Amino acid sequence: MDRQGLRDLQAPLKARYREDPETAVVTLQAQGTLGEGITCSVETGRALARAGLHPATGGDGLSLCSGDMLLQALAACAGVTLGSVATALEVDLRGGTVRAEGDLDFRGTLAVDRDAPVGFREIRLTFELDTDAPQAQLAKLIELTERYCVVLQTITGSARLSVDYSA
Repeated sequence: MDRQGLRDLQAPLKARYREDPETAVVTLQAQGTLGEGITCSVETGRALARAGLHPATGGDGLSLCSGDMLLQALAACAGVTLGSVATALEVDLRGGTVRAEGDLDFRGTLAVDRDAPVGFREIRLTFELDTDAPQAQLAKLIELTERYCVVLQTITGSARLSVDYSA
């Protein structure tokens, strides 16, 4: 897709959202079903993803780790956002990779040490791009990718979260 194709695709959406801001608010959903052993199956729209314990917490390594899934979602969102922004800025990308990695201290999630954090201590997002674009244009590309990546902004902004249950 080229810049004009992207603009043509998004123009009616942007116009509708300007005229009626409430139409821009969409509720996304994910649902998991508790499974055999300590697993939870989540529908991804294309397949069923079965999450379980990471081997560092006693898992067998056959089920997906939700921490890995978070990093995968970040890499995917950042990659799609980067591609969209590159198209809009007419940055010629021949290819590239997006890597998300994070450090977890499993003492926290296993309640071994109350002072150990539960969750990622640090997450690193790295782009390796195949392009001849000038440095200033690449800096702008990364700046806008960070600004518009939904998963990155959610992680850094700490969205309000409510928890409820029923039995």
